[in-house]
This record gives sequence, structure tokens and C-alpha cells, in this order.
Amino acid sequence: MRALISVSDKTGIVEFAKELVDLGIEIISTGGTYNKLKAEGVPAIEISDLTGFPECLDGRVKTLHPIVHAGLLAMRSKPEHMQQLKDLNIQTIDMVVVNLYPFKETILKDGVTRAEAVENIDIGGPTMLRSAAKNYQDVAVVTDPRDYETVLNELKENKEVSLDTKFYLMQKVFMHTSNYDTMIADFLKKERNDHELPETLTMTFEKVQDMRYGENPHQKAAFYREIGKKHGSLTDAKQYNGKELSFNNINDTNGALELLKEFTEPTVVACKHGNPCAVASDENIVEAYIKAFNADKVSIYGGIVVVNRPVTKELAEEMSKIFLEVIVAPSYEKEALDILCKKKNLRVLELPEIDVPQDENALDLKKVNGGVIVQTIDSKLLNEADLKVVTDRQPTEKEMEDMMFAWRVVKFVKSNGIALAKDKHTVGIGPGQVNRVWAAKQCVEHAKELISEDATVGSVLASDAFFPFNDTVEAAHKAGITAIIQPGGSIRDQDSIDKCNEYGIAMVFTGMRHFRH
Repeated sequence: MRALISVSDKTGIVEFAKELVDLGIEIISTGGTYNKLKAEGVPAIEISDLTGFPECLDGRVKTLHPIVHAGLLAMRSKPEHMQQLKDLNIQTIDMVVVNLYPFKETILKDGVTRAEAVENIDIGGPTMLRSAAKNYQDVAVVTDPRDYETVLNELKENKEVSLDTKFYLMQKVFMHTSNYDTMIADFLKKERNDHELPETLTMTFEKVQDMRYGENPHQKAAFYREIGKKHGSLTDAKQYNGKELSFNNINDTNGALELLKEFTEPTVVACKHGNPCAVASDENIVEAYIKAFNADKVSIYGGIVVVNRPVTKELAEEMSKIFLEVIVAPSYEKEALDILCKKKNLRVLELPEIDVPQDENALDLKKVNGGVIVQTIDSKLLNEADLKVVTDRQPTEKEMEDMMFAWRVVKFVKSNGIALAKDKHTVGIGPGQVNRVWAAKQCVEHAKELISEDATVGSVLASDAFFPFNDTVEAAHKAGITAIIQPGGSIRDQDSIDKCNEYGIAMVFTGMRHFRH
């Protein structure tokens, strides 16, 4: 048997090669791998001695040769293939151990140039891998150092690698090369600053962890991260305490973080089942938390809380009074960590760049039966030029401040969504209703039940989409709401405007909706 070894990741390669030699396998190698094996006393044939052709073009051409690829692609079960090899004086190659130029590591470096990236596009490696994998019945092809032990064990026990293992290794090859090519294509697309949705969509992610289950215990799940520098995302977070994040933890926490990024002042977002349940801003982060807690003391229990300021001892003491699933903050005082980490089931995460938003051209994907629907993320809040007061009464400065607060919140509320706010904190959130007036009534009912009978008096209302009828205005008036912000655009807008004028409610149109399905 003969094995061709050419690896960028040299983890365990010397030990693996020595074991192959001990099993009577002849080693062929290239470039830096050959030099390392030679320096470690592993006998190997240099590739140029095999092909009779020197490496050239700064090593760009080493293995692109018929002697290599014929030795890999010849089907041992076909007499005519074997006769051709004999006629051409070519020997078979029975194992390929190859991993590719470090393209990912290169593009992740600060200040990497296009020339550097392109130079680290491997040509010969993927070609050998594909040749060997295509002929998997006869050639064992290894891309991952974690598979060295399996291959060695089978060679020692059976004098060959089993067909099942060869097929498994083949499958890993095409996943590996597909991932590699996708990284290259993605890098080049970004280099061109091309933000169009492509005719064919290829994406690649790396597994962060397997999960115990998905949304429900009978569903399998895993967490994958995008390849590249994704600051401000959960994949960057450091976990101090608690069990691994679950599927639902990650989904809910991500939603809370995306809402938090809309705010620059000290803000607390509490989230439950993918919807914000309480949001508050204040000059002091402790006061912001207390306002958020008082906005919905029921739903925040067992929920997610994210904050955009360091967690102090005082804040940690407040947070520790109830059961929370996850807390995320940019940093923690030592005393705060000591308090929070006493709760063994509380997941405490630190995310220093918590305020960094996603790239506005990032993609949002939803799986549907038989396909996927893709869009750019909802990165805008509104266009200032489109913001207009449509009622006789102008909103006060305070009402306008509260409306902009509520507008940020309702952007992240499942449609049909309504958010009520007063003094820069939510007093009611109505998510996911099949009509808008139900969402508004839900907000009001919850505010009266959870806060006080007059909680909505003097508050403002934000709606994620326009009012098709004036019934939402009627509900707002009954609740004592004084100002409304909504996209506008209904053929019956005037009905709602007239009703607002009748009740002295100020109403602002944004010209932009925020459906969240």
C-alpha cells in the first residue's frame, strides 16, 4: 500500500505516518509536510521523485500530474484500468491524507488583503481529495486528524480500511471541499461588495455544540455559527455559570439582544418565548431594571434579561430575587458574579460588544417545506423624512420620546404587534394576535392586571403595521392613551385620523412597517 500525505494542519501527522510505516505502508509526501516527516525520521518519497517533475511556480504545481491522479482514480475492479496503469508504469495510491490551505484562518486575520486570500486558495489539495473520494471503494481519503485513530485501528485489525469507513470518509471529503469553496465564494462576493441575492444560495456554518434537543424534546438540534468575525453575537459570549444554552435559550436571547441594540441609553430588555415582555430605559441601569421588572412581574419570571451596561453588585442583587434563565451583559463586577453564580441554573453570559449591530446586508432565512425564503434583516427603524404628524394635535416632546421608545420595541414584537409605553418603559405588549385590536386590548388588559388600573393612562401606543379600521383608536381612547405611532398606508387611514382628532389623540405616521412573522 501507498499513502500520499500533504497537510496544512499537521496535528498528529508525524505519529500517524510512523504508524503507517510500521504497517508496511509507503509514504509519498510534498513540500512542508515532506520536510517535517523527514526531520522526524519518517521515511518518505518526495512527490517530484514520484512524478519525475519538479514542484514549480512557488509550489503552486506539485500534485497536478497524471501519475498522481491515475494512481488515485484507477478502479482496481476494472482490468482495463489496471492494464493501462501497467502500460504507463504507474502505481496505485491507496490512501490520501490531505487537508487544505488555511483559507479560513487567512481571511479572519486583521488587515488581510485580497492577494493574500487568493494565494491561500488550495488547488491541488481539493483535486486530490475529489479524485480519491470518487474512487472511495479503493482509496481511503482522510481530511480530519480526528479520523487517524479509526483508520489505524482498522488497518491493524483487518489489514485494510472497511468499505463503510471509506464511504464515511468520502462523505466528509465532499462536506469539507463544499465548505471550503463556499468560504471562498462568500469572501469574493464581499470583496465585490455585492449585496444582491444570488441565483443559487450556498452558505456554510461551523458547529458550536450539539444540543440535548430542539424546541421540544423529540426534536434534534445543534448550534452553528457563521464563519467570520461576527461581533456582538451570542457566538462571542463568554459563559460564567449554568448549563449549556438550549435551543430556546439561544433563540429567545438572540431576539432580546437584537432589540437591545436599538438603544444607546442604559436599557434592559426582558424576553419570553421570542417576544419582549418588558423593556425600560433610564439614566441608571438599576432603575431601568426595576422599571422593566415592574412592567411585567409575571412574564419576566423564568425569562431572558439582557442589559447594555455593566452589571453592578446592586443590579445583581435585584436580578437574584427571582428565577431567570439567562442574563447577558457587557461585563460584571466581581461581586455581581459572586451573587449571580450562586444560582446554579442561571446562565450568566458576558458579551463585551453587546451593542454592535448586525451588518445591514446580513441575511434572514426561514425554512419552508421544499425550500427556504431569504431576506435581508430588518435593519432600519424609520426614515426621518417620512415621519409626519397626521392629526390636528401635535404630540408633546415627552409623547414623541415615548413613541420612539415604543416604536423600537414594537419592531421586535410578533405581528400583529402592539406596544404601550410611558416614561420610557413598556406598560403593555401584545404580540402575535390575528387582528390588531385584539393585540391592543391584550396590552391594556395585561397592564391593568399586572401594574395598575390606570397604568395605560397617559401612555403611547406603537403598532407594527397600519390600522385597517378605527377600532384600535377606540380601544386606545378607552385606555387613556394620548398618542399613537404607526406606519400608515391603509385605504382607511382617514377614518383613524378622524377618530384621533375626535378624541384629541396625536398620531404620527412612520411610512415604514415592521412585520415580524
